[in-house]
Amino acid sequence: MKPSAGYIALSLLYCAVVGSLCFPRNAWALESTDGQVSGQSLEDIIERYIRTHPEVIEQSLQGLENKRAAEEQQRQKAALTSHQPELLNDPDSPVSGNPNGDVTVIEFFDYRCGYCKRAASALTELQHLDAGVRVVYKDFPILGEPSELASKAALASHLQGKHQAFHEALLAIKDELTKEQLFRAAKATGMDIERLDRDMNRPEWQAVIEKNRRLAKTLGISGTPAFIVGTELVPGALDLKMLQDLVSQKRGR
Repeated sequence: MKPSAGYIALSLLYCAVVGSLCFPRNAWALESTDGQVSGQSLEDIIERYIRTHPEVIEQSLQGLENKRAAEEQQRQKAALTSHQPELLNDPDSPVSGNPNGDVTVIEFFDYRCGYCKRAASALTELQHLDAGVRVVYKDFPILGEPSELASKAALASHLQGKHQAFHEALLAIKDELTKEQLFRAAKATGMDIERLDRDMNRPEWQAVIEKNRRLAKTLGISGTPAFIVGTELVPGALDLKMLQDLVSQKRGR
């Protein structure tokens, strides 16, 4: 059973009062006759301390939260370092920009994600402005079956050499991503619709999606978009300046 907030606060205060603050046992004149502080006396000490120093609760909980955040950041950095080969060189992940670029930007995205759509133009512009940038796309459909369908269609478009154009077309769609919308976008990018219809049903695309989901879970990615440059993971819709700063930081190391 999950401990209550009150129990956690009481436990933290116990550590603060009895351990960190090191009050003498007679500070509150609550010793028992044999010189030992009773369980009831300890509760009295904690209760009186809470009443006179309520800010200790907030400080203790904030300290615990900061510690956990720092530990999670260290864990995430280690995971990003150990999984570089999967992030950078997975043959199942489409690549755009300069395939031999000196800096790689990796994006976990969902074609139905509004924030992914917002960031799409910035990522495209980054590739136009910076000839040294390589982009790796990690299909991470988290918004239901239409998202999965769009990812499978995009992965299949790679077989016709149209992934980048189709990828950008899908992210530009404002309406719901139906199969009809997918085919309309495919036609606009010059794809063979009948071939796409066959290819997007190939079972390997589901395997690619599941692989990306496992990797995202390992890295602590739960939403889209999420951008990775080196061992820096930044969630959310980044604008062009933010992306350029990440690339510059990587080059400056």
